[in-house]
Amino acid sequence: MSNTHQDLGGVSGMRSGHQSRRDRLAPGDGLMIGLLMGSTFVVLLNEMLLGVALPTLIEDLRITAATGQWLTTGYLLTLAVLIPATGFVMRRFQMRTTFLTSMSLFTMGTALAALAPGFGVLFAGRLVQAAGTAVFLPLLMTTVMRLVPEGRRGQVMAFVVVVTAAAPALGPAVSGLVLSQLSWRWLFILMLPIALISLALGAAKLRNITTPEPVRLDPLSLLLSAVGFGALVYGFASIGESLSGHTPVPPYLPLILGVAGIGAFVRRQVSLQQRETLLLDVRIFAVRSFSVPLLVMLMLTMTAFGSGIVLPLVLTNVNGLSSLQVGLFLVPGGVAISVVSAIGGRIYDRVGPRPLVVPGALIVAATLFFLSQVSATTSVWTLLSAYIAMIIGQALMWSPLTTAALSALPSTLYPHGSAAFSAIQQLGGAAGTAILVSAYTFGANADTSGALDMAQAVGAAQAAFAAAAIIACASVVVSLFVRRAPAPNSTEQVAPVEVGTP
Repeated sequence: MSNTHQDLGGVSGMRSGHQSRRDRLAPGDGLMIGLLMGSTFVVLLNEMLLGVALPTLIEDLRITAATGQWLTTGYLLTLAVLIPATGFVMRRFQMRTTFLTSMSLFTMGTALAALAPGFGVLFAGRLVQAAGTAVFLPLLMTTVMRLVPEGRRGQVMAFVVVVTAAAPALGPAVSGLVLSQLSWRWLFILMLPIALISLALGAAKLRNITTPEPVRLDPLSLLLSAVGFGALVYGFASIGESLSGHTPVPPYLPLILGVAGIGAFVRRQVSLQQRETLLLDVRIFAVRSFSVPLLVMLMLTMTAFGSGIVLPLVLTNVNGLSSLQVGLFLVPGGVAISVVSAIGGRIYDRVGPRPLVVPGALIVAATLFFLSQVSATTSVWTLLSAYIAMIIGQALMWSPLTTAALSALPSTLYPHGSAAFSAIQQLGGAAGTAILVSAYTFGANADTSGALDMAQAVGAAQAAFAAAAIIACASVVVSLFVRRAPAPNSTEQVAPVEVGTP
């Protein structure tokens, strides 16, 4: 009996050791993933950098809040338009070429924004930055899914979440610290050397891990994607301006055009007979274990990005905090999302997504409902507690949603899945920002280009967070259907998930 136990223990140890070795990254893969994570952190940090700066920009550039939010919404709009094409880019070009071109564009956009004499050039610089940023997140997620063994994906994807969620969360904090001592131009001036260092390291250390495919770009697909996503985001963003009578067309017109454009884009992808011309393989949306987390992520990013824009306005107008104080207020959120995401990634590998996503969605909805009751007597410490709780809820959701969605696809669809997932995040961020800023403008019942009195500031805050709470409640319902699907074989054919003839 003793010998039997020893034999079984030896076999178990051998299996455990074999499993451990199988879950290890190949030499050099860790360095490459780390470099991509660092570079993605840099470009995503920039994404929400102007949230805290919005009150300063409104005063300095003499613009309204609805106009100022376009510095963020326009950035996200550009990402939403371009990201669907990143699946084509990653299949057509070498990884190193893609990285260097994108980082060069980001650097040029940063320089242009730093030198901007007014709102127009600053807005143009942000769009160029966004054009460079578009491919980074899909490239990072696709690389992780290709290089990381299945048994460690939850852990590694948690670090990806630290990049994708903590960077935007820390952006306002960094912005507040800079603005307390320097002008808004330094937000871009200080970013320049970091971007140049990332560019140099990428040129020196990145290697190509895939073979370019002879795919061709379908111009009509690209046009329909741009019209659909662009018009949809523009429609959402123009709601706030329409409340003050500043929009050239009623918001419902671009919204209708956007829905029609996306519908035409999907039909075009389904009708293409040659896979070499597909811009985005829409058959991924027929995979339920991909599409359900995707829908939850859409609503999560709506509330996360929108709250990130509104909260600094509330802290400034209701609580009277300075830019430095707002920045310091937001720092614990970046720390919380990093810690909780790392812990959640380890738990995911054992329990799957639902035990993390559902509680996270409930926490986010509860805290946003609490924030919708803010008043002139609500203390900063109470708001800070609610903010940290909201961030913890978000952190419980980011990594499980991303990992569960992409793990449901065969490796041949990783570029399409990561592109779609990233596009939905940016679309959700743009729509959420527009909706919450519009609710803020409506709640203020005033032209937000000027200073708000306390009653207007409180009304604006309550309306914005109430809109976010409604979206978060919907995400709770959908999160109940999130599950971990069996991982498909890397060589699995995609015919079972067809939505039409490819």
